[in-house]
Amino acid sequence: MKEFINTLASKEPTPGGGGAAALVGTVAAALGSMVANLTTGKKKYEQYQEDIDRILTYLEDAIWEIHAFIEKDADAFGPLAEAYKIPKDDPKRDEIMEKALLAAAVVPMELAGKVHDLIPVLEELEEKGSKLALSDVAVAAVCCKAAVEGAVMNVYINTKSLRNPMIAEGLNKKALALVEDTGKRCQGIYARIQKTLVEK
Repeated sequence: MKEFINTLASKEPTPGGGGAAALVGTVAAALGSMVANLTTGKKKYEQYQEDIDRILTYLEDAIWEIHAFIEKDADAFGPLAEAYKIPKDDPKRDEIMEKALLAAAVVPMELAGKVHDLIPVLEELEEKGSKLALSDVAVAAVCCKAAVEGAVMNVYINTKSLRNPMIAEGLNKKALALVEDTGKRCQGIYARIQKTLVEK
């Protein structure tokens, strides 16, 4: 973590916003797993045991699938950085640049989708998870929302330079839909839990 943060804070181009979004998404998944682990085996929640087992199995994979996007994001940026170095009068520059921009946009889009897939799990944990860890579900929802919003910014920064408007529009439309659904549902989780914890 210290190495990641120090590199993130430096002038190195990666990790950047995409890597940070992947880290925050990983935290969301890990918090969900923590809540499920605090719930499993508890008599009070035995009616949900099968669901908790399923959630734990899912999150075991999801944590590291999302974490892998830290490296995937850096890998996608490399060819783009090289493309920018190609002389503008090179006849192959536009084609190479378009390909690199698209790859750099697709990776954060995939990340946003993976993190968005956590939302039904968090909604389920809000209902079935240990009430002692309800605040952690809310924090996971906040992280989930931030990760999706952060990831799609890395979509937009690349689609802005794409020469093919149809591809750019399609990616932007998909990104916006993910942001809107994520924001609505994660904010819903947060608001409901806040109400439960604050009200006497």
